[in-house]
Amino acid sequence: MKYIDINSDLGEAYGVYQFGNDEGLLNLVSSANVACGVHAGDPTVMRQTVERALACGVSVGAHPSYPDRQGFGRRVMELSAKALYDHVVYQLGALSVFVDVAGGRLRHVKPHGALYNVAAKDRSVADAIVAATWDVSPQLAMYAPYGSELAIAAADKGLAVVHEVFADRRYEADGALTPRTHADAVIHDVQAAIAQVVQMVQTGTVIARTGETVNIVADTVCLHGDNPDAPAFAAALISTLTEAGIQVQAPTQE
Repeated sequence: MKYIDINSDLGEAYGVYQFGNDEGLLNLVSSANVACGVHAGDPTVMRQTVERALACGVSVGAHPSYPDRQGFGRRVMELSAKALYDHVVYQLGALSVFVDVAGGRLRHVKPHGALYNVAAKDRSVADAIVAATWDVSPQLAMYAPYGSELAIAAADKGLAVVHEVFADRRYEADGALTPRTHADAVIHDVQAAIAQVVQMVQTGTVIARTGETVNIVADTVCLHGDNPDAPAFAAALISTLTEAGIQVQAPTQE
């Protein structure tokens, strides 16, 4: 029996602004990456999201970002390594207290948006995130792309690494995601996206946008919660994975 984690970025509403379909996805995914009140989320949303996730048996992780609420964390920011360390510790600390109060345990870290993309290629940024994560708790796992600087830095430090793939994104020949600026960056056909996930899990490969077969490791699949059709897509994906003998569950952690 093969196993795969399905994660989604949740808790990204704040104040009177609502985003995504957290309720629908929490009944389907196995892990939640909860916004920490910086790129999105606020204290009430953080508490509510954590409580709902734990009630659904969903593993809770932190989704730290550059301090960029106006840009939803999608803009690159020039921060010193120490400043970035401080921002990540601050966010992990805030969310972990909500998890503790709710009777759960914070399980993993997945950087958000631009921070995720930069850390995948810039070792100094990756090292700052990893150092912050380790200092908060060496038991936290790091969600990161296979072969990325973030994955390598986390492994070098001794953190567990959960290699992440994306259901609805195209890949380049070097294993990187196709930039969103490219017209073919997103897979809009549901069956094509599902087929890509099954291939990545079963064979450890993905077909690049330009046709090459690329080696990849798929421990967790990200579903974007801001898509209104995300719950229906998640249900269809899980059904197909189950039929293929692949069970959905969060990474096993003591």
